[in-house]
Amino acid sequence: MNVLELVRPELRGFTPYASARTESTQRAVMLNANESPWPPEGHAGLNRYPEPQPAALRERLARLYGVRAGQVLMGRGSDEAIDLLLRAFCRPGRDAVVICPPTFGMYAVGAALQGAKVVEAPLAGDAFTLDAAAVLAACTPATKLVFLCSPNNPTGGMVPLPVVARLAAALCGRALPVVDEAYAEFADAPGAATLLDRHPNLAVLRTLSKAWGLAGARVGSLLADAEIVRLLGSIMSPYPLPTPSVDAALAVLGGDGEQRMRQRVALLVAERERLRAALARLPEVRTVLPSQANFLAVRFADAADAYRRLLAQGIVVRDVTRHPGLDDALRISIGTPQENRRLLQALRMESAA
Repeated sequence: MNVLELVRPELRGFTPYASARTESTQRAVMLNANESPWPPEGHAGLNRYPEPQPAALRERLARLYGVRAGQVLMGRGSDEAIDLLLRAFCRPGRDAVVICPPTFGMYAVGAALQGAKVVEAPLAGDAFTLDAAAVLAACTPATKLVFLCSPNNPTGGMVPLPVVARLAAALCGRALPVVDEAYAEFADAPGAATLLDRHPNLAVLRTLSKAWGLAGARVGSLLADAEIVRLLGSIMSPYPLPTPSVDAALAVLGGDGEQRMRQRVALLVAERERLRAALARLPEVRTVLPSQANFLAVRFADAADAYRRLLAQGIVVRDVTRHPGLDDALRISIGTPQENRRLLQALRMESAA
């Protein structure tokens, strides 16, 4: 099937905005973009618009994720890719998406902004396992996107690759499974990008915000069939990545950057398991969900009280009690060993009191 048949009909022949950087930038005199001819003091190059999809960064990310450059679309974190997918595939008031709560809230928020119906196929049981049969049952002819978060935020569980492949095959010609792998570096499992060449209706989200430490730079990637990448690139803002963000990404990805990232990930994973065991021993903790991400979902006897007490001691965690099935839980990011000790000390002090 041609995956573009799933795109909103009015966008299939869409003519994108022709940005100034589509012209050659090798000319000595650039008078085509109404830019200032002078850079700000101390900021060489920032008077010029950046490339819409910087080639050097695109090639580096393609190598990192094991795909071809034409399968990579870069944007402002994963959020922009979610928004682009919704705008491209969902007609307001007519089309729908499937989500698997409890999960990342931006899928439902983005769908609501686009006017797409949100259908839920909740994760199953105390382990919050994805039920592939339930997901497929939730899909109707109106369904265009199925969001799968793996590792899942906020529970930390994975969607096994055979399940992703099963869903992609079953939805071929009907919908796009979108696998959000924001936390993939923390998981001991291959990524869904390995399935792209077999399933043209599959999309994968990756980011440099988590393991790579670039949350403030907002550099994310959509990995998908080249036709999807081309179409989404035609409807996105012409200059999505600021030059400082591109420079920061190339810097952390260069040299021994990948080795440093993996060393830090190994430390965080070790701290995650140490913290999980220590939290499970506290009297006020009911259970700690297993996690393949850089956080833990922790069930408390009184989550609201635990949240307030930690905040009073200068420790900020995430209240996830609004999520279905997590009305007693807080999500705790894994910090430095020192920060994790401070968290445990604060909870032990309160438990002793």
